[in-house]
Amino acid sequence: MKISFSTLGCPDWKWANIIATAKDMGYDGIEVRGVGSQLYAPAITAFSPANVSKTKDKLSSMNLEISCLASHCYLFDKENNETVMKEAYAYVDLAAELGVKYIRVLADKDPNPSDYIDDDYVSKNLSQLADYASDKSVTILVETNGVYADSDRLLKLVETVNSPAVAVLWDINHPYRYFNESPEKTYNTLSKYIRYIHVKDSVDGEDGKVAYKMMGKGDLPIREVLSILKNNGYEGFITLEWVKRWYSELEEPGVVFMQYSGYIKRMWRSL
Repeated sequence: MKISFSTLGCPDWKWANIIATAKDMGYDGIEVRGVGSQLYAPAITAFSPANVSKTKDKLSSMNLEISCLASHCYLFDKENNETVMKEAYAYVDLAAELGVKYIRVLADKDPNPSDYIDDDYVSKNLSQLADYASDKSVTILVETNGVYADSDRLLKLVETVNSPAVAVLWDINHPYRYFNESPEKTYNTLSKYIRYIHVKDSVDGEDGKVAYKMMGKGDLPIREVLSILKNNGYEGFITLEWVKRWYSELEEPGVVFMQYSGYIKRMWRSL
């Protein structure tokens, strides 16, 4: 098991602060979902053609890696498909240049499931992107998000595409919260394809919306998830996705990142 945090959790930090914090707090990697005001990873200064080699060398010297490039490429978006696919290809190119194994795409927009997702359309786009990624040794991760937090529906999508360049990012919050799936159900359905994990704790809010909490302060079955992963030999990243970029009222990243590092390591050792 390795740990990383998403840069969603530190929207105001510069790249130098991000990597220094990851190193100091005992992380193995960083998931990139924007740096500062720039959400589009190929446009981030540290990843520009002039800086990419230096960035790779710096990460290597710190024993850190970029665990995933998390894009906002919506494969369901028919109106903007040309732009979406162009950006998705750019993420694959950047991942290949940086030596990053994974990019994340979204097949639904929000955690709350939509009612307008065309599975056939998503499958077509995902197949095209997988063909492009396979030539560059990059894997496309489809997140358990929106309608695809229904593990049976996501399984059908992945099996329809049927490409070794397509796998699953298991965000443990979404299947549990929105489809009442047990961790055992989600894992047993998708285990063949799970390569990466997103973790955040939460509770059902009074207004019907999910309220995100620091680890151990919510009621997600985190120990059960970790036990399943450890018992099945999972060796990949378990990444904290602290969504402070979208919810500014959440606790500050310095506090949350430190708490997560200790919490997840202690729980993993105790299993």
